[in-house]
Amino acid sequence: MHHHHPITPINPLYSMEISSPQNPKIKHFIALQQKSLERRKSGLFVVEGLRELSHCIHSGYRIHSLFVCPSILADKPLPPLPEDIRAYEVTPEVYARMAYREGTEGLMAVVEAKQHSLQDLHLPEKPLVIVLERVEKPGNLGAILRSADAAKADAVIVCDPLTDLYNPNLVRSSIGAVFTVPSVVCTSEECITFLKQRGIRILTAQLQDSRLYYDTDMRSATAIVMGTEATGLTQQWRTAADAHIRIPMLGRLDSLNVSVSAAILLFEAVRQRHANNDE
Repeated sequence: MHHHHPITPINPLYSMEISSPQNPKIKHFIALQQKSLERRKSGLFVVEGLRELSHCIHSGYRIHSLFVCPSILADKPLPPLPEDIRAYEVTPEVYARMAYREGTEGLMAVVEAKQHSLQDLHLPEKPLVIVLERVEKPGNLGAILRSADAAKADAVIVCDPLTDLYNPNLVRSSIGAVFTVPSVVCTSEECITFLKQRGIRILTAQLQDSRLYYDTDMRSATAIVMGTEATGLTQQWRTAADAHIRIPMLGRLDSLNVSVSAAILLFEAVRQRHANNDE
């Protein structure tokens, strides 16, 4: 006989135990995890782990359903949950089938996606924005979102992406920054029009015909635009740019990971903007 830990915050009315991986709720969960199309179609995505879920709830996302494995969760405190939440208890076997990674504290949720458009962005007077063209690696995008959160960038705009924002690898690698940083997906055309309309200077990171990044003023409204490591930026962006900037490459390889470059450029903007007001 295995005894259940009582899950206090959850209304017992909503609790049922799922012990079969064939349960339709579990199958749907796994489909959301694995298929971008399923996420788009249903407007749902999955979040695993306490820290990520806390950021998610704190950022105003709505939880569609919760899956808890009491023996793994044990007595770890849950983030504040809505009263009427649909919560399901799952056995350790089912949990193992659902878990995308090790050590996620026995907690997973299906969450309603937010549709962010450029028009929804509330930008301050002199925004600092990161624009990424066609970044395909979720890990890179996740790392860039973490840097954007650390530098308190006002938005991350992903143009013509080859991955969606709610890819589980991205949610995981961003450790929740995908929820804390205003992020928008759009086309390059839409983005260029948007930036030009608002008088936001476009700085493209490129090695050819560019000047060193620390000789470029980033104190006014600024968008730092980066391409993929493989192909760099398309001509469209190079033409739209107000200035081309580069990070000096002193080694043999001249290739920095795009997420490292993004962090360097973001924090140069931070340095310029905060140089005179000592923290």
